[in-house]
Amino acid sequence: MRYGICPLSLVPVYDSPDDTTPLRTQLLYGECFKILESRKYWSRVRIRLDGAEGWVRNDQLSELSEEQYEACPPGTSAGCAADLVSHCCTPEGLLIPVLLGSDAHNAPVMEHQFEGARFDPAAGREELVQTALLYLSSPEMAGGRSPFGIDAGGLAQMVYKCCGMALKRSPAEQAAQGQALSFIEESQPGDLAFFDGPDGVIDHVGLIMQDNYIIHVNGCVRIDRIDHSGIFNNDLRNYTHPLRVIKQIA
Repeated sequence: MRYGICPLSLVPVYDSPDDTTPLRTQLLYGECFKILESRKYWSRVRIRLDGAEGWVRNDQLSELSEEQYEACPPGTSAGCAADLVSHCCTPEGLLIPVLLGSDAHNAPVMEHQFEGARFDPAAGREELVQTALLYLSSPEMAGGRSPFGIDAGGLAQMVYKCCGMALKRSPAEQAAQGQALSFIEESQPGDLAFFDGPDGVIDHVGLIMQDNYIIHVNGCVRIDRIDHSGIFNNDLRNYTHPLRVIKQIA
């Protein structure tokens, strides 16, 4: 088995070895993965955080030995980058932008020096909502995981990652985690609300806030009202996402 790490700010992971195919997800600086298959220009990888698989350009990854891979702590246990944008400095004196939620603690394995703040890995659920607010107004982008473009599953995953908890990548996968709550009144700030798409399959997720508000991605990261029926968009004056289930993650 071969292993790798993301040495750049943000690297696209595609459905196929072709950059015209859909974006499956993104790798942030310092995130590690297994290399499942290699071709001349592309490699198929499995991301350590969530097991998501996809294709990455070979010139956008760096290989690690098995010992280096095992020595790199997962982002949920080591403290992620806490600034919207900070920097790492290379031995040559070059600056690499490091985005919110990146695995900056893995900079030393690439002989980089991280210059920025980190989240407390023991922050826990008390910081979930405040962390989510850091992404407020970030544009919606399918497959995105950064403040410069993010989707619903990416928002939930990154917020929980920054607070020391691991979530899968998509809302449908995330809905299989945690403990279901019977009523919205049982929920606490930071719990995850999941919503059905037109075909009855879960395709949306948001983080519950106080006083029946929710932060989620719809055009951009925004705050709307939530009740037993779902998300009520005050701008449109209608419900946009029908509620399926509320989950509490440890």
